[in-house]
Amino acid sequence: MRRADRLLRIIQLLRRHRRPVTGNRMAEELEVSLRTLYRDIADLITDGVPIRGEAGVGYVLGEGYDLPPLMFKADELEAIMLGLSWVARRGDNALKIASQDVVAKIGTVLPESLRPFFYDAPLFTAPRYNELVDQIDVSEVRGAIRAQKKLAIAYQDERGEVTKRVIWPIAITYFDPQRLLIGWCELRQGFRHFRTDRISEMSLLEEKYREPRLRLLSRWKEDRTREQAQYIPSSS
Repeated sequence: MRRADRLLRIIQLLRRHRRPVTGNRMAEELEVSLRTLYRDIADLITDGVPIRGEAGVGYVLGEGYDLPPLMFKADELEAIMLGLSWVARRGDNALKIASQDVVAKIGTVLPESLRPFFYDAPLFTAPRYNELVDQIDVSEVRGAIRAQKKLAIAYQDERGEVTKRVIWPIAITYFDPQRLLIGWCELRQGFRHFRTDRISEMSLLEEKYREPRLRLLSRWKEDRTREQAQYIPSSS
C-alpha cells in the first residue's frame, strides 16, 4: 500500500468511530507495524489533521475536519449501490425518492472511468413480495424520532383489538414485508414493537419524551440481550 493511501485510510478509519481507537487495532486493520502507525499519525498531526489521543489510550478525529473528496473503490461503489437499491425497494416513499437523489448526486461527481462500477453494479436486491401497505406516513415517524417527540397512535394487535397509546419512538427496523416501530409505550410502561401497517391512526404530539433517544435505545438493546439470553440452552 502506498503511504499516501495509508494516510487516507487512517483518517477514514478514525471517521468510522466516535470513541478512541487503539493503535493496536488500527495497525492490525492496516496491516502495518505499530511503529509505522505512530509515525503516520505524527505526520498527519504535523500536516494539520486534528487527531487527538496518545499511544496506549487511543485516537479520535476532531470534529469539523473536512476531508477532501476521496476516490471511491469499486467495492465501495458496489456497496453504496446495493444499499441504495435496497432502500429504493423497501423504504417508505420519502426514502425511495431520497435514494434516487443520492444516486444522482454521487453519479455527477464520479469520474467517467468509475461510473460503470456504480451504475452497472452487478448486485441486486430481490423484489418485494406480499408487501403490506401502511396507513400512516412512515416519513413522519422518522421525523418524530429525529425530533424526539411523542406519538399518539391507534394500534391493532394480531387479534384485531385496537388500543390507543402514546409512545416514544426511537427506531424503525425493516423486515420483509413489514416494518417495526420500536418505542417506549406509556400504556404498557415498557418497550414495545409496533408493525407500521397495523397503526390505523397517528398524530405527532408537541411534547418531547423525557429521556434522550440514544439512552432509550441503549436500554432497549440491553433488554433484548437479556431476553435472548433466556433462550440460549445451557451447555451442561
